[in-house]
Amino acid sequence: MSAPVLIKGSNGITPVSIESKHMSDRRLFLTGEINADSALDFMKQVMYLNAEDEKAPISVFINSQGGEIDNGLLIYDVIVGSKAPIHMFCAGCAYSMGAVLFVCGKERYMLPHSKLMLHEPLLGGKIGGNASSIKSISDSLLETKIMMNKLLAQHSGKSEEEIDMLTSYDHYFTAQEAMDMGLSDGIKSFKEMMEVCL
Repeated sequence: MSAPVLIKGSNGITPVSIESKHMSDRRLFLTGEINADSALDFMKQVMYLNAEDEKAPISVFINSQGGEIDNGLLIYDVIVGSKAPIHMFCAGCAYSMGAVLFVCGKERYMLPHSKLMLHEPLLGGKIGGNASSIKSISDSLLETKIMMNKLLAQHSGKSEEEIDMLTSYDHYFTAQEAMDMGLSDGIKSFKEMMEVCL
């Protein structure tokens, strides 16, 4: 847990966690693995901020190597469904599901040395069972791949065929390459990023 910051108010000085301070300034952080806990925490935070003010933008800083597709899609639904516009900032990396979440923001900016990575959905855990079960898993994975390609095409302006080629292997993008491919709206220094989200 981070050390508290001290906030001056009419009642004196109050210690507040840095996370709470950022939350009050409408800044959220998506870091580490995308899983059920991070997805539900994110949903609760966005629900609160929408109830507080559904017109003021929410700034989300992402630094994630990805994670679970189903929980990532929950976060995706929250980002695109939020009445308050959600602006995404890539600070470090946005790989796999993290890249999909970054790309779906209302506005999308990257620090100069941040990177994105796209690839096809991966099978998780041990796969076993009879031929019918394995075929069902394979069919489901293919459906997920098609759906993810449609989402990426929608938010990048690229065709599904172009996205299919980009996701056929682990494809890394520099900040400039991501912007050139329609995956980002621009590159901002840390100073510029702070000016945008303050």
